[in-house]
Amino acid sequence: MALYEGGCHCGAVRYEAEADLSSVIECDCSHCSTKGFLLSFTPLASFSLKTEREALSEYTFNTGKIRHLFCKTCGVQSFAEGTSPKGDAIAALNVRCLDGVDPAELTITPVNGKDF
Repeated sequence: MALYEGGCHCGAVRYEAEADLSSVIECDCSHCSTKGFLLSFTPLASFSLKTEREALSEYTFNTGKIRHLFCKTCGVQSFAEGTSPKGDAIAALNVRCLDGVDPAELTITPVNGKDF
């Protein structure tokens, strides 16, 4: 686990999170694949939003277990909040939005999300 900072394109949404980037996934569901997400999951207690929540809009679909949060100004979804299959509160970090992280240097695991 390491501490990362991240956020949206315009800077209206900023956060810090402890995450383990050795387990980054690329989901092929309609939502993740359309947006090109690379995701790392961390306990919500390891996530800290540094800007006001009012800067965010929310989108949910399918089972509604994940709150896809995006910047009201630039539209970038730098993270989401939800519940793990075990029932734990989690943050899903869009690794492409973490400062100083080069996705080309990560091991990315494809995940079949189309069937969920």
